[in-house]
Amino acid sequence: MATTTDTSTTAQAPGVTWLTLRINRREYRFQVDARVTLLDALRENLGLTGTKKGCDRGECGACTVLIDGRRVNACLTFAVMQQDREITTIEGLAHGDQLHPVQAAFIEHDAFQCGYCTPGQIMSTVALLEEGQHRVGGRDPRVDEWQHLPLRCVPQHRRGHSTDC
Repeated sequence: MATTTDTSTTAQAPGVTWLTLRINRREYRFQVDARVTLLDALRENLGLTGTKKGCDRGECGACTVLIDGRRVNACLTFAVMQQDREITTIEGLAHGDQLHPVQAAFIEHDAFQCGYCTPGQIMSTVALLEEGQHRVGGRDPRVDEWQHLPLRCVPQHRRGHSTDC
């Protein structure tokens, strides 16, 4: 998928540049138009299709990835701006066959709607929990409280409750 070519002998079109991104603990080097969003580079250039394109305006969160551990809407940032940063997509959360605890919790609690935006929800949840752990003086009590609340947009009717969606 990722192309590695000698840049000294390859002609480039105007506006096209070589880019090296570190994604999911792996380095990718490829040519890209300087105007391409990180979302499009992930999906179209690298074949990492777990990050979804929803509204393409940064409103829905389906394209959420982690950049240096912080939540970012991949549709609102240019790929060329992300060199020298650590990017994590939904594909990079699991370690081999071992799912990330948030991924496992989504499965265990049937926390899906149609499933399209689930990768973005999982990435946002992972970042939220990490942000709560890195507060000065330890954990943020609001995050501890949030962890024990039921997810709002899950099919509660399966457990005999009405849904809040």
